[in-house]
Order: sequence, then structure tokens, then C-alpha cells
Amino acid sequence: MPNYRRAFVAGGCWFFTVNLFDRRSRLLVEHIDALREAVRATQERFPFQVDAMVVLPDHIHAIWTLPEDDFDFSVRWRLIKVRFSKSIPRGEYLTETRRARGERGIWQRRYWEHLIRDERDYLHHIDYCWFNPVKHGLVANVEDWLFSSFHRDMREYSAPGRFEDFERALAEHARSGRSAGYGERHS
Repeated sequence: MPNYRRAFVAGGCWFFTVNLFDRRSRLLVEHIDALREAVRATQERFPFQVDAMVVLPDHIHAIWTLPEDDFDFSVRWRLIKVRFSKSIPRGEYLTETRRARGERGIWQRRYWEHLIRDERDYLHHIDYCWFNPVKHGLVANVEDWLFSSFHRDMREYSAPGRFEDFERALAEHARSGRSAGYGERHS
């Protein structure tokens, strides 16, 4: 078995990629309300800030900031996966291993995480989240994908409504002192 190593940084800011087991599935967008509820319920019990998030049919990209005294993002992802899985009807393909363990066949067991290093890394990963639906050919423009924090952030920052203008508007907003920087808590 591989030796997976994770960095544990209390109050860290992280980028995640979480995939469905069946990469051809559309479960995440077909059951977006169930996913939103799973995230909300998990945040209620184990708080974290969603800095950016995009939900595609078969995977999620997210940037989270954890509370200052907490580094356990694993429990949060486990709860989100379990809550989402319990909320949708059974019917997915199960491997023999998953059947023997009594598991659902919805999520890949592992996920990818990256500790955000600095402001440039943070902005790069926000761009990555927002541009991902365009990269996958789901929409022609970032603002056309409904399941993205792009829309929340456009409202929050009163930035122009086009992706091309957002990075400049975000930088101006940060310089104004009205918002927290990367990985910092919003008041």
C-alpha cells in the first residue's frame, strides 16, 4: 500500500480535488441540492470557510480555510461524502470489494489536496476552480456555469461580471483593505 503523506497545518488554506468513482457520472450536478446540504451540515458541525468551489458533473474543486486551531480536513470530506451518499438512491455499480465492505460506489476513496503557499498560489487555484467548466467543454464562458462560487464572489466583490476582469478587480479589492487575504477569516 502506498505511503500517503499529508501536511497538517492548523488554520491552513487548502485546495482539493474530489472525484466520483464513475467519472462519466453526472450525480453531483443532478443532485446539487443534496451536495449543498451535505456541505452545509458538515460546516455546522465542523466549521470551515469555502473560499472557492466549483462542482462539475463528476468532480469537485474547492479551496477551504480551516479554523486557526484545526487541521482535520479529512473528517470534513468524509462527512460530506457520507451525507451526500446517504441522500441519493442506490443504483450505482459496485465492485466486489465495495460490495463485501458494504460501501457505496459513489466516490473515489482518496482525494487530492494541496496546501496553499501564498497569495499567488491562492489566486492561481481560484482561477483554476472557475475556469474548470470551460476547460472541460461544459460552457464557453466562466460566468455561464451555475455550480461555481464565481457568482457569489462577483456579488461579494462587486466585480465586473466577466472572468477576464475578475483578477484585476480582486487585486484592487484586496488593496482597498475591505477583505481578508488568502486563507484569512472574513469578519
